[in-house]
Amino acid sequence: MGVVIGIDVGGSTTKIVGFRKVGEKRELISPLFVKAADPVTSIYGAFGKFTDQNGLTLSDIEQVLTTGVGSSYLSKPIYELPCSSVPEFKSIGLGGLYLSHLDEAIVVSMGTGTAIVHARKGQDADYLGGTGVGGGTMMGLSKKILGIEEIEHLEELAAQGDLSHVDLRVGDITKKDKNVTLPDHMTASNFGKLSDVASPADVALGIMNTVFETIGMLALFAARSRGVGDIVLTGNLSRITYAKDVFASLSSMFSVNFMIPENAQYATVIGTALCG
Repeated sequence: MGVVIGIDVGGSTTKIVGFRKVGEKRELISPLFVKAADPVTSIYGAFGKFTDQNGLTLSDIEQVLTTGVGSSYLSKPIYELPCSSVPEFKSIGLGGLYLSHLDEAIVVSMGTGTAIVHARKGQDADYLGGTGVGGGTMMGLSKKILGIEEIEHLEELAAQGDLSHVDLRVGDITKKDKNVTLPDHMTASNFGKLSDVASPADVALGIMNTVFETIGMLALFAARSRGVGDIVLTGNLSRITYAKDVFASLSSMFSVNFMIPENAQYATVIGTALCG
């Protein structure tokens, strides 16, 4: 059958996907992810679940490719299958271009931390840098400040929040003036206007907004440095509904195209499998 499997072993989850050869084309097999206490357990757990759900046998699999911070814990081939490691930044770039159908873009991987690459079709991705601000930041602050440990619960609470009780906006510190070209709703300081009456929902929204705006501005700077107008957002944080609002606002303010394609949370592992 000639199936190539990609596995991305991250800081908190392991993702797996496959491509099946159909004539001269490659057909994507639905990706999935698992959580486990350690990388090796999650690798084998993901592999077993994926092959079982998709009716695959070991003889169907041509190659297994791995990437991510936890892939280094894999000391031997998976069930004696041909297995090799792929550079994570290459996977991020390939996956971002594949899902967005673009030939060139800044691809942002929003996971536990955040990585930013410049991807061009037919070329290796250039790693431009990143930030420690990401999903780990969001959940660490949420746990310490709000006592919330699940992203779904944070998202539900934040949906009831009001940023005017948390963030300082341009409109808060400027008068209406033709010389002020920045929009009133632009953030001047995250948590710079934290009110004594701010509710837990307001704080939850402020935490999410801080993380997404920080990532968005760094991606914008990267795009400008390379003269690129398209920014593809990938990784687990792309699943959060509020992310769409933040990046739509940034797109409008700075005349760039932030986009979150379908299956964006699986971009890196899709890129890994595409290396096969």
